[in-house]
Amino acid sequence: MEAPAQAPDSSTTTRPERGPKGRAGASATALLLVNLGTPAAPRTPEVRRYLREFLGDPRVIDLPAPLRFLLVNALIAPFRAPRSAAAYAKVWTKAGSPLLVHGQELASALRQHLPDVTIELAMRYGQPSIADALERLRDAGHDRILVAPLYPQYASSSTGSTVEHVYREAARRWNTPFLQVLAPFYDDPGFLDAWAAIGRPVLERLRPEHVLFSYHGLPERHCTKSDDSGAHCLVRADCCDALVAVNRNCYRAQCFATTRGLRARLGLDETQSTITFQSRLGRTPWIRPYTDVELVELARRGVKRLAVFCPAFVADCLETLEEIGLRAQADFRAAGGETLELVPSLNASPAWVAALARLVAPALAP
Repeated sequence: MEAPAQAPDSSTTTRPERGPKGRAGASATALLLVNLGTPAAPRTPEVRRYLREFLGDPRVIDLPAPLRFLLVNALIAPFRAPRSAAAYAKVWTKAGSPLLVHGQELASALRQHLPDVTIELAMRYGQPSIADALERLRDAGHDRILVAPLYPQYASSSTGSTVEHVYREAARRWNTPFLQVLAPFYDDPGFLDAWAAIGRPVLERLRPEHVLFSYHGLPERHCTKSDDSGAHCLVRADCCDALVAVNRNCYRAQCFATTRGLRARLGLDETQSTITFQSRLGRTPWIRPYTDVELVELARRGVKRLAVFCPAFVADCLETLEEIGLRAQADFRAAGGETLELVPSLNASPAWVAALARLVAPALAP
């Protein structure tokens, strides 16, 4: 049996080191912002490398590994990389990739709102990497981390992939960090208010005859796989009209919920606006209606002024600036329209920075 412990001599006892803003031996919760990613440069080799990493993810192209490898490396990346590089070059800035620049600006502005919080920005694919960000937080003494995927609506190919990758990288360490994950914020009032604050002046100035709420698309099977019942998502005509238990994780249903919130704030109804989905890839069915098809149909029906919101993105990027701001605008005009205006994304706008600070604050409290 061990002898009873004696009281330590205060003159020789070493106090446990305190972590940043935390209890003895513990650390304050740090914040890790994560967005999808960007190539390192708008050149074919860098874009090809990025596409191979992105499209090689089994949550993005959910096919058997040998088929996915062949599809990505023999068909998609070699042919798509030069076209994507040319598209990136049209929107690349002197400071770099728009997505990365806006992410850095958001992180910087958020530090002003949360001066006692250590904040890192990472990308699911490309740089700055999640692994490096976790290492920097570890070196700074943070054992507790709030992970904030910057995707308003849940999709396995974005939020799911990011969460899985963060846990995988965390598991490589003997002393694993203690992780929390910010839930999707598709219906958060602050998020919706921030979008309305940006969009309202555009609508007042442009006075569009119609508004598109264009979200990033997904293969239909990604939505049906999120429905454990197999009897609701894309089976019922009204499957996205309300969020219920079976579609609570359905990306399309969450996009519809975001749109309902924005319509209410902007005074729009279903006759004045349409929900659409962009960026489809390949020949498998993707969720509908398609943005590129709908905007041409609107122009052919006589719509001259069209405003487009992209509420699946919190930062302007290739899909907003080039796909909508340039290509969609050209297609709309070619079909008889006159003005298609992209509503800027949230980026580092004051209302969004404040809303995000409120979203993460409860998990960062001591």
